[in-house]
Amino acid sequence: MDRPMNVKHILHMIYDGPWYKRIMAWMFTCIVAFALVLIAVDINLLWLFGRSPSIKQIKDPITKEASEVYTSDSVLMGRFFSENRTPVTYEEISPILIRTLIATEDERFYRHHGVDIAGLFAALKDMAHGRARGASTITQQLAKNLFRVRTQYSTGLLGHIPGVKILVMKAKEWIVAFKLEVVFTKEEILTMYLNTVDFGSNSFGIKTAARTYFGTTPAELTYEQAATLVGLLKATSYYNPRRHPENAIARRNIVLQNLYHQGGLLINNTMTTKAQLDSFLAIPIICKEAHIENSEEGIAPYFRNQLQDYVDSLCMNGDIRGYDHTRLDLYADGLKIYTTVDSRMQRYAEAAVLEQMRILQKRFDEHWRGMSPWQDVHHQEIPHFIDRIAQKTERYKHLRQRFPHDSDSIDYYMNLPHPVKVFTYDGPEVRELSTMDSIRYMVSFLHCGFIAIEPQTREVKAWVGDIDFNSWKYDKVTALRQPGSTFKLFVYTEAMNRNYKPCDRRMDSYVSYDHNSKGKQGTWAPHNANGYFSEENMTLKRAFAQSTNSIAVKLAMEVGIHNIAKTAHSMGIKSKLEEVPALSLGASDVKLEDLVNAYCTVINDGRYSAPILITKIIDRDGAIIFEEKNVQKQVITYRTAYLMQQMLRGGLTEPGGTSAALWQYINPVLNKTQFGGKTGTSNNHSDAWFVGVTPRLVAGGWVGGEYRCIHFRTGELGQGSRTALPIFGKFIAKVLQDPDLEKYCVQFAPPADSQTRADSECSGYDDWRRDSISLDTIGTLEDIDFGETIEVENEGIVPLTIDTFEIQ
Repeated sequence: MDRPMNVKHILHMIYDGPWYKRIMAWMFTCIVAFALVLIAVDINLLWLFGRSPSIKQIKDPITKEASEVYTSDSVLMGRFFSENRTPVTYEEISPILIRTLIATEDERFYRHHGVDIAGLFAALKDMAHGRARGASTITQQLAKNLFRVRTQYSTGLLGHIPGVKILVMKAKEWIVAFKLEVVFTKEEILTMYLNTVDFGSNSFGIKTAARTYFGTTPAELTYEQAATLVGLLKATSYYNPRRHPENAIARRNIVLQNLYHQGGLLINNTMTTKAQLDSFLAIPIICKEAHIENSEEGIAPYFRNQLQDYVDSLCMNGDIRGYDHTRLDLYADGLKIYTTVDSRMQRYAEAAVLEQMRILQKRFDEHWRGMSPWQDVHHQEIPHFIDRIAQKTERYKHLRQRFPHDSDSIDYYMNLPHPVKVFTYDGPEVRELSTMDSIRYMVSFLHCGFIAIEPQTREVKAWVGDIDFNSWKYDKVTALRQPGSTFKLFVYTEAMNRNYKPCDRRMDSYVSYDHNSKGKQGTWAPHNANGYFSEENMTLKRAFAQSTNSIAVKLAMEVGIHNIAKTAHSMGIKSKLEEVPALSLGASDVKLEDLVNAYCTVINDGRYSAPILITKIIDRDGAIIFEEKNVQKQVITYRTAYLMQQMLRGGLTEPGGTSAALWQYINPVLNKTQFGGKTGTSNNHSDAWFVGVTPRLVAGGWVGGEYRCIHFRTGELGQGSRTALPIFGKFIAKVLQDPDLEKYCVQFAPPADSQTRADSECSGYDDWRRDSISLDTIGTLEDIDFGETIEVENEGIVPLTIDTFEIQ
């Protein structure tokens, strides 16, 4: 009786059988073993091969996509990216490019399932004859682009064995390529490939590459352009048409010839002739003007620089759907961000800043001609000022490491002239300057911040962080500086909260207060900028308009410094405020953004909300993940807000008002709206401010040196009405004359109730009405000489720091 057959006997019969059976058996064994190895690699058997992309990751691959930022009037402001990529659909890609790519990179693309076995064997054959070439398919290249299988995923324990690591990585590449073919169609694979591949010159994806090299779109690429871009894939630097045009033409022509021989070079769906091919080969490569995009380009760079922190705060507050307490990456997540900035108002703001700052810089340079502007309060040059700045530079730190015990060598190289690109108001210039000279040059510039906000919506409509983003990244809109008399808004607001009225009176006279500074008792006596006290029993409205320091301090002591600080914080000031008498004159640092927003609280009838930078965010899939909800809170009464609106308007209509210089800028638009404002100047004119208000727009500017010791020496040149006010005046005039911005041309509303009306009227005191310039008689303004006399500002001298108050 025959014994039953077992596996051992079967294998013995096969492998000892005829030669063809043995060959088939060995082939079958190799195939099974290879499949088992691939399965082991895929599941990371015994942690030998390292982690591989999951099927979920393959179905929903995440690539780094640029985020686009838009203005409120739908203008592209700029793009955030670490890899400059904007995806396109298959329908947006020219068939010319598709045929060119397949003919060059993977001619059997439509006949394999991720791995081209025939191509693999052909590559091995060529390798045996000393002609090494690649055999990766488009799908395999996509696997590498999407999942970085050679860097992002480990190769496990076996990866430490020499020679094995590359085999493990190649196996993962094949597995991922096969899965991609199972999950996606051929058209989707081609689209993903063209969206992910690197074309050099910081151009990731075909849309960016077509724009960067040829200024066109993927749908409009010609044969010679498509061949140039496909040729780049072999070596993005060596075949770059700008850096190596000869190499690029040679490679392009090889691509075109290959396309021709494969029957893909078509004109009107007809095969081209050899003569037509030759005509294509003769076409020169014409690239658009060399320009490599970076994420700092575009409208309002300082504003866009604030967006990552703003988005982070939205995430942390749980305001963005699907991103509670996790971070959105503006440089990789492919978002569409719709902001509040208006492109026209931003343009007007930047123009106003540059126009005024050019004038001020010329005036400043003439003012300090032959002298160094870094001087102390006694007008003496500060010793080693430039040296201390130089020691913080990377150049100095590098030299310090190179010559740790040789200060002479450090000094030599720090003072060695070399070509330096520097900022000028006529455009960047390259000059021969040493590091020390370039520091002296750069710190001698005056700087500026400007912001405009809609008080009702709190939408930021314009944001200028400084005079040039490429030269100075530090944003002056969010910098902390002393606000001077612009802080008096909160003193008078707290007074109105306590039932004071604009027509209440206080004496402009000498007053002193006990003061404690660093444990030392003394007496602090504020004084007016003109150096004397008028002894006039003036109304609060006139005192506020003329920025009379003595009355502001008296009022502050009556209502309480703590209460003023509390009111300022409730209205929008976020920085710490030192609760000392000098707070009433603006001794504590604030941000321009916060200050302007607090003025918005007054114009918005006492309702506060934080400034809004973004109205909507859409993710890469088209889903709206954030929409702004403007939540407002009543922080001061309507009565107080209305009375302070009238006080701000008094800065222009009261005799001696510090905002009177604004008339010369708003004369063409007087009939369109109503105006108010407040100036401010800190100690030694280090900080100059102006905040201007209209019923629908509040804007403010700051002007000063990068270091507080750098400033004008006189109030005539350095006060807020001469420096910051003209920026607002030039800006608001352009805004109100733009027919597309007509919504800002409205009047202040009348008082909502009889009591508020009564409190705002100054019965029995009419001389100021007769002397003031009223809106009803302003038609004769063209006859007024707006010379320097009208720009004199009665600003107080506020100490540089709280510890330097005058002790008497």
